[in-house]
Amino acid sequence: MTSSPTAALSEAGVSIWLDDLSRERIASGDLARLIAERDVVGVTTNPTIFAGALAKGERYVAQVHELAAAGADVDTAVFEITTDDVRDAADVFRPVYDRSGGFDGRVSIEVSPALARDTAGTIAEAKSLWAKVDRPNAMIKIPATVEGLDAITEAIGSGISVNVTLIFSLERYRQVIAAYLAGLEQAKAAGHDLSTIHSVASFFVSRVDTEIDKRLEAIGTDAALALKSKAGIANARLAYELFEQEFGGERAAALLAAGANRQRPLWASTGVKDPALPDTLYVTELVAPGVVNTMPEKTLEATFDHGVITGDTVTGAYTQAGAVLEALAAIGVDYDDVTLVLENEGVDKFIVSWNELLDTVRGALEAAR
Repeated sequence: MTSSPTAALSEAGVSIWLDDLSRERIASGDLARLIAERDVVGVTTNPTIFAGALAKGERYVAQVHELAAAGADVDTAVFEITTDDVRDAADVFRPVYDRSGGFDGRVSIEVSPALARDTAGTIAEAKSLWAKVDRPNAMIKIPATVEGLDAITEAIGSGISVNVTLIFSLERYRQVIAAYLAGLEQAKAAGHDLSTIHSVASFFVSRVDTEIDKRLEAIGTDAALALKSKAGIANARLAYELFEQEFGGERAAALLAAGANRQRPLWASTGVKDPALPDTLYVTELVAPGVVNTMPEKTLEATFDHGVITGDTVTGAYTQAGAVLEALAAIGVDYDDVTLVLENEGVDKFIVSWNELLDTVRGALEAAR
């Protein structure tokens, strides 16, 4: 008998990653506890998470003083602090990484969001972060902007494992898969061991509902309101269908035969924003083999406490999911506009958080000098 909903989720083929990291969580043993008691097998970070951790983190004080004494500027300080946290977390997860053959035990760190429209800058920072963290179970997060696509290919081609973030549209996801396969082809040509290169594609869920529901409420008809809170799950289910199709094709087959790994879909933004919805909605409705669900701690605890896991809730629902997007188009919700707005907003929000992180560290450095 399965002992908990999170164990049942793991047994159904979903890797549970925590969408949070702090030095306190690592040093206190809380991260190890979540691995042991909540079936957590990975961690994702972003600028917002680091800004929050540093703003209230006593455990950063000593390092900030050392960096200040060494005359470090704010960019250097942020680079040193965040890569230290990711390296330490990667060490905590190393047994999970070894046990899973490299699929899990992953810790992601993001390139500066200020580089989201800068291909060359993203490539340079991805390589710099990978070298600095220096752990095989690290992943470098690169946003799925148009400019990010070539950076994804270059990073994968260099043997770097990549978490592609900020994916909202099915068409962009198709381009992300193509960028990954192109990177594998380059890596193969360069003589890299393809089996050591891993990638996930982070498809955002709740933000799609938030934006589309706002538009449905503005339309206000019964037909529009009946579609509320359905788009995010439908979009993600169709992304999984695309994953199956693309990695079942000839181009992928040749690479997989050479030892490559599929780029797994990762469900991001899985905290429920609408209090009228079940707090485990974006977990229980997106269960499928070989996916990752990265959860805020609140969603993780809700899932552990009362999540109802009924097996695969994705692969039999493609027709229904397609019908939801068709119904949205029929009442005037422009899917392409929605996903473009969300991508731009996502980049902008991370830039704001990044600036908050820089300001926090700048203030701490000045106080320590």
